[in-house]
Amino acid sequence: MHDARPNKLSAIPSKGRFFLELLFAFLITKLPFISIPFKWFESYFHEISHGIAAILSGGIVTKIQLFPNGAGLCFTQGGFAPLITFSGYPGAALWGYMIFLLATWRAGIRFTLGILGITVIGSLILWARDLLTIGILISLAVVFLLPLKFDHNALLNSLLRVMGLMIVLNAMASPTVLFRVVGQGDAAKLSQLTWIPAWFWVIMWLIFSCFMLWMCWKRVDDKKLQIG
Repeated sequence: MHDARPNKLSAIPSKGRFFLELLFAFLITKLPFISIPFKWFESYFHEISHGIAAILSGGIVTKIQLFPNGAGLCFTQGGFAPLITFSGYPGAALWGYMIFLLATWRAGIRFTLGILGITVIGSLILWARDLLTIGILISLAVVFLLPLKFDHNALLNSLLRVMGLMIVLNAMASPTVLFRVVGQGDAAKLSQLTWIPAWFWVIMWLIFSCFMLWMCWKRVDDKKLQIG
């Protein structure tokens, strides 16, 4: 017999709660102006994924640059160029999924926020070189660290799940812009490096982001009787 009593350590949402959070995340990503600060999260995790790929493949990161419109750049030296170029979009989607996953662990919300805040601060110290990027990274760090002053864990878990979903949705939407841009962006660079058409990489990124969103859903569906 299934035990439907809620687990105090779990913050897994019900299916209804998941759809509400997904709808909220989707609406925020579509709002003019209001959506731009939230795009900074996807942009940051996109660029940091390029950086991690560079480091793992033997290169270094020289600086990360973020812009007010949600765009960004990661400057690297050395490493395996195809891997570095490929990693941005799927990396952001994977970060979004991991944030969502960690936000289903009620007791770990402060740990998760602390790790994310420290990651941003580390990026700020190591790779931010211009005032605009410094300002954006400070804003992101505040978003992660300020909630640690509050005790409403259930609300924090919900907000963090929404943030994870927004990152996945932005990672899903961002590559589609490359269909309208000729000779620019990660897909064009990958095409030059591998001789594989740019549209192939865009489709690969879209499929991966959809898979990450499906993984979020699977996390909910596996515990569908629990209340988030």
